[in-house]
Amino acid sequence: MNIRLVKISLVIAAVVISVASLMVSHYLTLDLSQEERSKMETWATAMRALSKADENTDLELVLKVINENNTIPVVVMDSKGNAQFFRNIEVKGKDYADSLKNATALGRILLNENKNIRISIDDGNHSDYINVCYNDSLMLKRLHVYPFVQLGVVMLFVVVAIFALLTSKKAEQNKVWVGLSKETAHQLGTPISSLMAWIEILKENYPQDELIPEMDKDINRLQLIADRFSKIGSTPEVTPDNLNMVITHVAEYMDTRTSKKIKIIRNLPENDIIVNLNAALFEWVVENLCKNAVDAMGGESGSITLSIRDYNEKVAVEVADTGRGIKKKDLGNVFRPGFTTKKRGWGLGLSLAKRIVEEYHKGRIYVKSSELGKGTTFRIELRK
Repeated sequence: MNIRLVKISLVIAAVVISVASLMVSHYLTLDLSQEERSKMETWATAMRALSKADENTDLELVLKVINENNTIPVVVMDSKGNAQFFRNIEVKGKDYADSLKNATALGRILLNENKNIRISIDDGNHSDYINVCYNDSLMLKRLHVYPFVQLGVVMLFVVVAIFALLTSKKAEQNKVWVGLSKETAHQLGTPISSLMAWIEILKENYPQDELIPEMDKDINRLQLIADRFSKIGSTPEVTPDNLNMVITHVAEYMDTRTSKKIKIIRNLPENDIIVNLNAALFEWVVENLCKNAVDAMGGESGSITLSIRDYNEKVAVEVADTGRGIKKKDLGNVFRPGFTTKKRGWGLGLSLAKRIVEEYHKGRIYVKSSELGKGTTFRIELRK
């Protein structure tokens, strides 16, 4: 499944749903607003009828119309801008007269917003008018907010869906890497066992041969590599270990198997640094960084500096080289599975290194600095 296509589809669906929701809510709000305006016109007509009531006026009908308004806030203002009556409004006051003063403030605001209906009053002696000021009902106010709430829910759904897809993809990738690692360890097991047997035969037949011990070291190295691959996917055991010795072991190994043009420099503290480690896996991480550094030098002269920096609550291991550096556009992809700038390789080394450091050792690994033509520094941070 193309995750990128699914994400684009989800975003488009969210936009369509949001736009449709906003349009529907907009037209619904307009319709409800017009309906409330119509109700207030009817209410204002009832008020006019009440002010001109005589023996022929059906007061029961007029009062029914007035009393049926239980949702729309109303303030009746006289021609001088003072409240005479209010309904469906929560105002605080010591008494009704004090409450009218507070209602007056709201009525004047509604007048400025043109939310009023003017009613002319003529009792035969003089003419006057009142303003029936009204506000949006609670339902209408909620309807104004509803589209944005719905938009938030839709966006939350999209974010959760994309997160679930990415998590699912990552879990699937992890299964592939774990399966690949274990299969590699399994496939290495048979030839390593055979080589170990041949070495024993060579030791018996040529006990004084100086090359056999070196061959034995390489076979042991292969056995260690197979053991490392077999541990990928399972939770490895971490125990207190001397980080100085681990880095020293890696430096010595790389020094004997790297061109003499490349100098391996150790910058280690004098005191022992004890950290919870799985030494075999952590050595693999540092070796991968060193091998990448060697490749970055392209066979030219240079140096790799292995440093340990001790802080109060954490310790940092830095691997700095004088190679060609990493392009800025590639910095965000160096730990991505499958990414590589080499002509050969699967692009899994740094991805596995990140997993070992962050998942197994609860640490952090990142590119501290990189400059084209000058080199790169990787930094690993571990908690003490």
